[in-house]
Amino acid sequence: MQFARGLLPPHVKRVHHLPYLGPLLDAGMATILAFEIKEGIRSVVDPEFYYPHEDPDTDAGKIWLGPADDTILRKRGVEFVDGSAPGFAAIVGACPDPETAKMIVEDYQLKNLYIFCASGHNGTSVIEQLIEAGVQVGWNTRIVPFGPYISSAVFALGFANRAAMAFGGVQAGDYKKILVYNKNRIFAFVNAFGEVGTQWGAAAAGCVNWGFPTLADTDIPEILPTGICTYEHVVANVPHEEICQKSVEVRGLKVSVTEIDIPLSFGPAFEGERVRGKDLYVQCGGGKSQATELCKMAEMGDIDDGKVEVVGPDIADFEERSAFPLGVYVQIAGREFQEDFEPILERQIHHLVNYIQGIMHIGQRDIAWFRISKAAVEKGFTLKDIGVVLHAKFHQDFTKIVDKVQVTLYTKQEDVDKLTKRAKGEYKVRDERVETMTDEEEEIYYSCTLCQSFAPSHVCTVSPERTGLCGAYNWMDCKASFEINPTGPNQPIEKGECLDPLLGQWKGINDFLQGASRGAHTHYNFYSMVHDPMTTCGCCEAIAALLPTCNGVMTVNREYSGETPCGMKFTTLAGVMGGGASSPGFVGHSKFNITQRKFISGDGGLLRLVWMPKILKEEIKERLEKRGEELGVPDLYDKIADETVGTTEEEVLEFLQKVGHPALEMDPIIG
Repeated sequence: MQFARGLLPPHVKRVHHLPYLGPLLDAGMATILAFEIKEGIRSVVDPEFYYPHEDPDTDAGKIWLGPADDTILRKRGVEFVDGSAPGFAAIVGACPDPETAKMIVEDYQLKNLYIFCASGHNGTSVIEQLIEAGVQVGWNTRIVPFGPYISSAVFALGFANRAAMAFGGVQAGDYKKILVYNKNRIFAFVNAFGEVGTQWGAAAAGCVNWGFPTLADTDIPEILPTGICTYEHVVANVPHEEICQKSVEVRGLKVSVTEIDIPLSFGPAFEGERVRGKDLYVQCGGGKSQATELCKMAEMGDIDDGKVEVVGPDIADFEERSAFPLGVYVQIAGREFQEDFEPILERQIHHLVNYIQGIMHIGQRDIAWFRISKAAVEKGFTLKDIGVVLHAKFHQDFTKIVDKVQVTLYTKQEDVDKLTKRAKGEYKVRDERVETMTDEEEEIYYSCTLCQSFAPSHVCTVSPERTGLCGAYNWMDCKASFEINPTGPNQPIEKGECLDPLLGQWKGINDFLQGASRGAHTHYNFYSMVHDPMTTCGCCEAIAALLPTCNGVMTVNREYSGETPCGMKFTTLAGVMGGGASSPGFVGHSKFNITQRKFISGDGGLLRLVWMPKILKEEIKERLEKRGEELGVPDLYDKIADETVGTTEEEVLEFLQKVGHPALEMDPIIG
């Protein structure tokens, strides 16, 4: 506080001309420091004031989330680095009505921006107006309710500071580099809705230090000359219907808005949106019906580019809240397209469908799940719009390899069954191409450094018998990805001399690792979680942990939110080790990797697995039973405990002893 007080300049008299911003910037920075201290005190005095989760609990009145924790920062901050979120709009106050608030915020979502909200005006706030208008708020929809006071706006600047330190390599305390990084890399600005008082004005002055301008809908003093900010610093009297475009213009932000001819908004901002029961109009898949997706290569003359056809009844032909089958068949032709690329583009269906406002998509292949909201149908959404999106985005995102895209959507049961039967055969062939390969016979493995922007020391290495931690890439996918983008994150690595065949360590991998991790790691083992395991990022599908009392290991998948025998939930495990750490006793992995032959083979392999969530156990049941038979334990599936047995080591051990789990007869896992 003493330092902040020292920043305050002498009071500016009206008769004196102020030719530069220096005193104003100092006063603004003093305000921001005071806000930071004030909110810090609030967290100590009233620790329950904020609801520290990704989404608020509106039913319980817990709408203010407070500052982002480290897990959210790692998960969301990377988007400000890779360009999927070019910046954020910091909104304070309230609009004249909920409809105006919704219009403005959805415009920002279309531009892929985050919306950070604080404070209010005339007894309400933009967040409360959005909730009233039926808009979902929270980190998953990029509309973040930080807090009800103007001091809560400091959390937006704190997020920007931490992004600079976490992803920009700026050291804490190096304020000049932090401010310059934010001006050049974090494209943010302030929108002030309502009367701008002293504290709001001081906060706006503080934001200018970061290069973040303020635009207001009221008549306030303007600072138009270029200086600290890219262009103007403070702009007044901006009409609500123009404020989004004007904000982007003033900040100097270059936003590429994808124009796709569908009746709904489209963009990454809608990917986290949920379609809950009360909002549901119809659904496909998810156990309610069959939903299958298949992408196949076609000859150039066999398909018509842009042709989208719905074979069977469309959404309007089904009763509300009904479930109907759906088959999505995408044919792609291209001079440089190969069969190896099919699963890569097929996997994009999940993200692209989720980008449609009011549509939720889960899963892939023949276990996809589409949920379509009432709001989407009211705006005129049809199944054809799914094909329109896929056609446009495949052309835009894969220009090099895609020349033609044709999409057919089936809704008749017999057609969907026919597609599903064919698709399962295609999936089987794809999986077997990797399934028959071994780590020993391949001299080239592939790196994956997609997650380094938020886990700088993490280097994932993908081999035939160890898929990527995220589950999105196997060895064949990485090979195809390298062919599509030779300078991308999937680089070939010659594994070289084998240093440890049991634990899985090679000289070539170590050399690459040391360089790619910038010296943070010199080596790791592919097949062990006890001895120098592979690094883990926050994107892993599952995390395995040692259970010493049971002489075995457990694994927990991301979808499971309950307690585990190691004493930590998945979120805690990911928060502790997901930043690129190599943590003996823990390792991230994909679901498919559990039943691959080399899964922790250096520690005893699959027979060490003693506990996993029931949902994951059922998902991979067929592969678990097959591997159990190969290992001479045909009833292994039944001997693996889950949460219905217990969530403590003691409860699990009692079950293992009862069923005679093979891990109890194995050599000590720690020796």
